[in-house]
Amino acid sequence: MNLPRNTPCYAVIFTSTLSDSQEGYDVMSDRMLELAAQQSGYLGIESFRSPDGKGVTISYWEDLNAITAWKQNPEHQSAQELGKNQWYQNYSIEIARIESGYSFDRP
Repeated sequence: MNLPRNTPCYAVIFTSTLSDSQEGYDVMSDRMLELAAQQSGYLGIESFRSPDGKGVTISYWEDLNAITAWKQNPEHQSAQELGKNQWYQNYSIEIARIESGYSFDRP
């Protein structure tokens, strides 16, 4: 992921463990990725999930107002409720300010 490294931004770190009930999860996950990308202040996302259902998704945002707007998006709120009631065994969310960063790419 190539984020602007010269401007501070925020990361929302969502860690989760999937439950046994996954009906509709993939469709909703794809929709949330599409919807988040349309939100003002959205910078990007990275997501990883192990075979045992544990995962980490990190979304990047320009500021805290953008994060709040995303959390309050009605379609996102519906997905959150389905996550609590059906798809996740557990989850946690942390928000961190990124002051700077760097990367390396092998040619």
